[in-house]
Order: sequence, then C-alpha cells, then structure tokens
Amino acid sequence: MTSLDPERIISPALARRLAVTRQRLAEKSNPPIGPDQILDVIRDLGCLQLDPTNAVARSHLLVLWSRLGTYDPAHLDALLWQERRLFEYWAHAASIVLTEDYSIHSLTMRSHGKDSSAWTRRTMAWVKENEPLRRRILRELRRNGPLPSRALEDVSVTRWNSGGWTAGRNVSRMLDHLWSKGQIMVAGRAGAQKLWDLTERCLPEWTPRESLADHEAVYQAAQRSLRALGVARATHIQQHYTRGCYPGLAGVLAELESEGRIVQVQIGDGRREPAWPGPWYIHADDLPQLDRLAAGDWKPRTTLLSPFDNLICDRKRTEQLFHLSYRLEIYVPPAKRKYGFYVLPILHGDRLIGRIDPEMDRAHGRLTINAVYAEPDAPATREAARAIAAAIRELAQFLGATDIVYSRRVPSIWKRDLR
Repeated sequence: MTSLDPERIISPALARRLAVTRQRLAEKSNPPIGPDQILDVIRDLGCLQLDPTNAVARSHLLVLWSRLGTYDPAHLDALLWQERRLFEYWAHAASIVLTEDYSIHSLTMRSHGKDSSAWTRRTMAWVKENEPLRRRILRELRRNGPLPSRALEDVSVTRWNSGGWTAGRNVSRMLDHLWSKGQIMVAGRAGAQKLWDLTERCLPEWTPRESLADHEAVYQAAQRSLRALGVARATHIQQHYTRGCYPGLAGVLAELESEGRIVQVQIGDGRREPAWPGPWYIHADDLPQLDRLAAGDWKPRTTLLSPFDNLICDRKRTEQLFHLSYRLEIYVPPAKRKYGFYVLPILHGDRLIGRIDPEMDRAHGRLTINAVYAEPDAPATREAARAIAAAIRELAQFLGATDIVYSRRVPSIWKRDLR
C-alpha cells in the first residue's frame, strides 16, 4: 500500500503501528533527555492527563517515562512553573497542555457553562447564587495570590451538593468553575496542593492570545487530535485532546478532506479481516510514515503504560484496535478486583500482551510486582518475557527502586525470566 493507492485499505496491524509510532512508543529516545525532548513528546501527544494516584508514580510522569525512559522530572517542573511553556487545564481530562496551544484551549474556556445539560444548568445556577464567593476569591487572589484553596474563606450563599465526594466543597467548586472559564490558573504546587492565581499573572508575554473563531479552533484541534491518534474515526477525535469541545466537527472533517489535509482509509484486509466500520482518517502529513511502516520500517519495543496513557485513554478504541479490555479498579473493593489496584498494560511492539500490578514502596526502595497477567494470545516466548523483565527493571530505575520483588502470580509462559 502506498499513499497514492486510491483504495487506501490498511491492515489492523498497520493501523496499530501508525498509532503506536505517532504516540512516540515505537522507538526509544536517546539520552540525554532534557526539557526540549519533553516538550517534543507533549507536542506529539497534545496533553498529559493528571491523576493524584501515586501507587507507582503520578500518571503524567509515567506517560513521559514510557516514551523517554529515565529522565529528570525537575525538567518538567521547570517547563511548568518557571518557563511557563506548559500549564494545567482541561484537555481530554485535567491535564498538562502547551502554552503555545492557548488559543485552541480558549474555545473550551469560553464554551464552559454554555451547554444545555442538566448538570451544567444546575452548576451555573449555583454559581449565580454564589456571586459573593466568586467575587471574594478573585479579590483575594488579586491581592494575595498565589494561594491554596484552604486560604480562601467560604462565603457561599448556598452549599454545593453533588451527592458525592465534592459535596460541601464550595470554594473548590468555585475555583474549578473559574479555572474552566480561564480566569484563574494553577500557578504552582506545594506537594499535591494547587496554588491558584489570576491567569493574567501566570501566562508569559509570548502566549498566543488571539481569539480564534469556533471553526478555526476546531479546525486546528481536530488535526492535533488526529495526528496524536495516528488513525481515528470522528468519534475518537471527539474524545481526544480537547475532549467534547468540537462544535461542527463533521463539517470541519469534510473541509479538511476536501483540502487534502486528511484522507479516509479502510481498516481490514478484505479477506480474513472484513472492513471495520468507518470512515477512519489519517492526516496527510502521516502518509509518508504509513508508507515506511508498510515497507517494513518498524522499530518495535516493549514498555509499560500508565492506566491513563494517551494510547489507551479511549477504552472503546483500545478494545477495537488492540483487543484489550481495560478497566481501572481503584474504586473496586479489593476482593472484587480482577487484576489489581493500579495495573499497567504491557505494550510489546504493536500489541498489548498483558498487564502488571506493581506497587512502589518508597521508604524501602522496593518495587513489588504483585502479579503479572498474560493476554490469551500473548507470545509464549523467552524474547517476550525478557523484554517485559527489562521494562520492569527500567521502571524500577526511574522510580529509584533498588530492589524488585515478584510474587508467585506470574504466567507460566514467562515465569523462567520473570523472577
């Protein structure tokens, strides 16, 4: 298959390889790893999802490790809090995003609170009722920011009642609203505690502040999303990067296709593998890469993925493309967990062949592998087992572990090399 083939039918394996390559997971980075290399990865991914769970390491740190190997997280902190080339905002979840993409994210900011869902109507009604709290927070930040949420007095008129863990957290709820609107930003962190300040005091002077029309913002965001995914349907684009904020996406995709910026492909070999429901799209800039992969220029490797890794964050797409059903079990009672608390899928070339249940004991410098699981079609080879063992050793090195302890729950096909 070449980029000139009018049929553009590609195999599922080739689709996976393009996705893995575009996710920077196909070829290992070469040291030294510094701020520029970190920025390059985030440019290709679009965002790094944030999550507070620290059973192994913070998710965004693991996502970078999977692509870069061992690096110094201080470089990421410098990009965030000193150089301000990155900032925290809502992408396909709460994430780290590029300051150079600020104009694209401004669409999400000005769209906040404008949809017609019952949740949004209730939230905006609560915000309106608590105008004194909104004004007090902005005034205190202007006078004394950056500040943690606990330093802001709760002068709410009505209590936020979510029926869940956010119930009664009035200051935090208003901060989330102001953050989503783009009026305030996370100016720094004291441990896990966010420090809030006015956006105008956080952004560097060079930040692109032009107001993009909705169409132009979607035009740019759709291309960023598609390039990060490698190959995708419209629904996958919608769920990635600026998740849920693609007004008029169908028209934008038609425009991009008419301009030759994106092309449609079919996935399936037409024989054993019937064509998957589509259409599927590839960005025109990635067609040369697709040709190289089709010609055999494929550099597979083995690594471990965060539960929130960009490659697998769309669970339905992951099931279709990689045949892996993945569900996070953090909130599942221990006795009912199938795999474990914080399970990392194993990427081996263009396949997800298993998962591990690790736990990092920082006090003793010990990485415990509570269990290793193999998928039904996982390769029963020593080569695969050794590659998995090497990935676990590399993770231990990144975490600063001096000891790796395996439990007895290791597949028999890999047991000889995982011990």
